[in-house]
Amino acid sequence: MNYPDAVVIDLLKTDTASFLRANPSRLAGIITGNPKASVFVIDEVQLIPELLFEVHSLMEKNPGLQFILTGSSARKLKRTGTDLLGGRALKLNMHPFTAHELGDSFSLEDALQYGMLPVVNAAKDRAARLSAYLGLYLREEIQMEGLVRNLGPFTRFLEAASFSHGGLLTSSDIARDCGVGRTTVDGYLKILYDLMIASCVPVFSKRAKRELVSHGKFYFFDTGVYRALRPKGPLDRPSEIDGAALEGLVFQNLRAELDYQGEEGGLFFWRTVSGTEVDFVVYTGDRFDAIEVKNAAKVSRSDISALKSFRTDYPESRQILLYRGELQYEEEGVQIIPVAKWLGTGA
Repeated sequence: MNYPDAVVIDLLKTDTASFLRANPSRLAGIITGNPKASVFVIDEVQLIPELLFEVHSLMEKNPGLQFILTGSSARKLKRTGTDLLGGRALKLNMHPFTAHELGDSFSLEDALQYGMLPVVNAAKDRAARLSAYLGLYLREEIQMEGLVRNLGPFTRFLEAASFSHGGLLTSSDIARDCGVGRTTVDGYLKILYDLMIASCVPVFSKRAKRELVSHGKFYFFDTGVYRALRPKGPLDRPSEIDGAALEGLVFQNLRAELDYQGEEGGLFFWRTVSGTEVDFVVYTGDRFDAIEVKNAAKVSRSDISALKSFRTDYPESRQILLYRGELQYEEEGVQIIPVAKWLGTGA
């Protein structure tokens, strides 16, 4: 949606933030001072949580007004007990670009290397912008809000967590790698989830016929962020990093697609205690897909074995394998689809 005539109140501007922080009721004056406007955008609203009380009051008095409140974190709003406009506002999550949104300008190789953040996608030097984004985000959203006392252990935690991107994450393993307590790691993870920097995908356990793992799969919200955080050394295999990046790219596209369709809770994975795993399970009102992602140009019979196991338990499902090749075909009832094509069509 476009709102060309909207009045934008940007709280990242020092003078605007100071004006409203000193007296949040001044928001009413901005409204009355723009009598022809019906849409008001307040950007980074979490910086002045008290404004939500004013918005609530203005909505009650002026039903014809529309407020669009954007922010990079709901954590501060929840922590301060602010009026969250329950029942009076729609919550919409803004995700990185999807391949479908970029259309012909989408490049799989660029997406795997730099991710899909709009601010990075528009930059001439994407690597530098991505690095600056991470540094700025860590400083402004985490250190300035006092979410952690010391950025050193938290930075080590981020690096350790990057090794679990696309895998099962256990707090005890991360704590051991970082040299901090498990409760500290649990707190760090909560920060990532609250700030929407990372997500945990739950295991699909409906009508389970086998014993399944209990831990969820961990993903950073953007492949470029994962790449920037993941340490690289002589012992790190590029194929391992590339494989996690590709799986993460599929994750963020699936997550955005389902969220925009109102099916935010429809994404899972499937893994038995014996290790048989399907990367993603999409389960919504009219869709039941089991999706495996392979960072390879050719598909072997062993690559589809987990999908066939899933089909044994769930014959109602559709089985899809995404790979780096160019041909689309069917193998033993499994649809083999080039990942670039699948991403671009928003399948």
